[in-house]
Amino acid sequence: MTTSTAEQRVVVLDFGAQYGQLIARRVRDLHVYSEIVPCDITAEELKALHPSAIILSGGPASVYADDAPDMDENIFALGVPVLGFCYGEQMMATKLGGHVAHTDAGEYGPATLKRIADSELLAHTPEDGQTVWMSHRDAVDAVPEGFVVTARTENCAIAAYECAGRRLYATQFHPEVRHTECGTIILSNFLFEICGLTPNWTMEGIIEEKVSEIRERVGSDRVILALSGGVDSSVTAALVHRAVGDQLTCVFVNHGMLRAGEPESVERVFREEFDMPLVHVHAEERYARLLAGVTDPEKKRRIIGREFWKVFFEEAEKLDGVKYLAQGTIYPDIIESGARKTGGKASTIKSHHNLIPFPEGVHFDLIEPLDHFFKDEVRALGTALGLPDEMVYRQPFPGPGLAIRIIGEITEERLTMLKAADLVVREELDAYNQRLYEETGERNSEHSCWQYFAVLPDIRSVGVMGDERTYGRTIVLRAVESSDAMTADWAKIPYDVLGRISSRVVGEVPGVNRVVLRHYSQTARNNRVGVV
Repeated sequence: MTTSTAEQRVVVLDFGAQYGQLIARRVRDLHVYSEIVPCDITAEELKALHPSAIILSGGPASVYADDAPDMDENIFALGVPVLGFCYGEQMMATKLGGHVAHTDAGEYGPATLKRIADSELLAHTPEDGQTVWMSHRDAVDAVPEGFVVTARTENCAIAAYECAGRRLYATQFHPEVRHTECGTIILSNFLFEICGLTPNWTMEGIIEEKVSEIRERVGSDRVILALSGGVDSSVTAALVHRAVGDQLTCVFVNHGMLRAGEPESVERVFREEFDMPLVHVHAEERYARLLAGVTDPEKKRRIIGREFWKVFFEEAEKLDGVKYLAQGTIYPDIIESGARKTGGKASTIKSHHNLIPFPEGVHFDLIEPLDHFFKDEVRALGTALGLPDEMVYRQPFPGPGLAIRIIGEITEERLTMLKAADLVVREELDAYNQRLYEETGERNSEHSCWQYFAVLPDIRSVGVMGDERTYGRTIVLRAVESSDAMTADWAKIPYDVLGRISSRVVGEVPGVNRVVLRHYSQTARNNRVGVV
């Protein structure tokens, strides 16, 4: 029996760092369960979680700023090993009697770390020089009493310090970032050598644990799930079905704005392969009437979202004894919702995930078994549950579907055109990703595409096709790279792949005479560049 999350839990205190979620992911990559909590959690609240280890994240602020994120200093007295990174290192120093100063020269990017004392944290790493990733201006200039400085860089005299007797450790650099060459070793030292944890948080154990939890909670009651065919709802369906079998009913609302082949795929996988109770609601004509003449994208979203729940609850009312509603909410949804953000306790949740407009007199208790899993972990769960690769690695798809990828009015002609173009894009980039996977053995290798689709803008352009001048539609291709569903950058697609996509779309989709590429950078979340 693998360990449950309650037996081994690494808690990451989030001070608002861009790398906060990355810390949790790196710990999980080492097969130890971790979760993120706000930095304003009290020592008593944290103690109630029974943490095996605590990690203090970095942060964007100075520890001396008026609005600087703070923490309960009693956390250091819990007797639990603590490791602080960057802002977390500085917070440990200030709370325990050390001092932080504003330096003349900051460090941003790679730096060479030199060990200057024996260190449990830095064991098995080079003594005379290793590359680490820095991002700071402030730095610790005096460590608390009883602590030993263990490493420095050219511009940072105290790049790491520790008190082995109290099991308190800190680094100014970021071990969680892959640019820190020995980061995995450092994290492993902390988790396994210092904390004595075991790397046994595995997919098989997770499934066993989740199935048991769901089965115990549901008992003999019935569960309903809104199945979209995306990976999150599909994995949720497979997991809940393994737990309670035919007590689960999946409702698949087909609003007609899905990608080509997806309704058939849902039917095949869940009705035929998994033999699940599945209600396929054909609402295509109903949505077509509601969306006729609508051009504003936000209005499209509202119409589709509102009508989805109407259709869903109409079907739910036909079922007797349903007590639970299962949802595919995942960890990035929770993190990005701003729930209990740094410095506050407000709970605001993404509207498209948890604000369910229950009709008067209707209510279901929520089951969200994936709410502490990142996207790549959800995919791994799907594979372990037996879902086919076509569904597990299906790219993300918004609830409103192709309706918001048609700029302007939705007509049957334009919808047919976009479905055909989008199918070409997916076929070619699916094949490109598969080639990269076969070459590298990694699903998210460098330059693989995470999300890719076609957009039909409300424009026409003059072009020459064969011996004729045409006045046709333009298809826009957008593709991004990501591994965690939280950050993204534009995909570096080879020219030969782009050439095949362009040739096929223009040749196979009547009415289209041009394909353009949009570059989108989310390295900084608001930095967007359009290229045609």
